[in-house]
Amino acid sequence: MAEHVCPWWIGYLLASPVRKLVHDPKKILGPYVSPGMKVLEPGPGMGFFTVEMAKLVGPQGKVLAIDLQPKMLEVLRRRVRKAGFEDRLDARCAQQTKLGIDDLAGQMDFALLFALVHEVPDQERFLSEIARALAPGKKALFAEPAGHVSREAFERTLATAERCGLRAESRPGIWRSHSAVLVRT
Repeated sequence: MAEHVCPWWIGYLLASPVRKLVHDPKKILGPYVSPGMKVLEPGPGMGFFTVEMAKLVGPQGKVLAIDLQPKMLEVLRRRVRKAGFEDRLDARCAQQTKLGIDDLAGQMDFALLFALVHEVPDQERFLSEIARALAPGKKALFAEPAGHVSREAFERTLATAERCGLRAESRPGIWRSHSAVLVRT
């Protein structure tokens, strides 16, 4: 699945509460995630956004978090359990070349693709899997770190997303990120 995978121990830095000063999960996710939704988060790391999504989807919703690294998922499960939302979480380990979400075709209401797509060697396959999982008209928030991914590379990925059935609808401002809201066509 990934050409360059973020080392699991970096997950502790990315999940730090200090990060909320610049990437507040509630502010970033609030416009897109609501009670009862089924949301998909590939590459959740140790759950920086996952816990807030589990809170936002409420008791009737579900968060599907998929990561390539079992250690990331282990810490993520612990954080979600500690927050009291373990019944809202489905955590899966991805395969090396695919997410393994064929069973979810057209079932997801939202996907969060945050600082992840640049790590995927076959972006077309990855984005096609995301598009298939989303119901028509549903959205994905796609963001990449501006210091790590050039504007040109981000635009190329947006073109790939379009070919896969994910049309850029808007460009929300997220600190030090290139970002777009994608809609499943």
